[in-house]
Amino acid sequence: MEEQVEQRSSEHSPHAKLSQDAADAARATRTLERQALELQRERILDERTSSPIRRKALEAALTEIEAKLSAL
Repeated sequence: MEEQVEQRSSEHSPHAKLSQDAADAARATRTLERQALELQRERILDERTSSPIRRKALEAALTEIEAKLSAL
């Protein structure tokens, strides 16, 4: 009887392992994406420009990055 219970639990383990691995991979992907967006945001905030056109482009990029960050 114990062998059957152990065998059943081992049958379910590969599926649980795969789903856990997929969740871990998704979490790692989100973390990397967040880090990349935060680095882009920092670079934009550190950039100085006197050109109004360039400043507007940086503001638009910053808005887009912040929207993506809030979606994560």
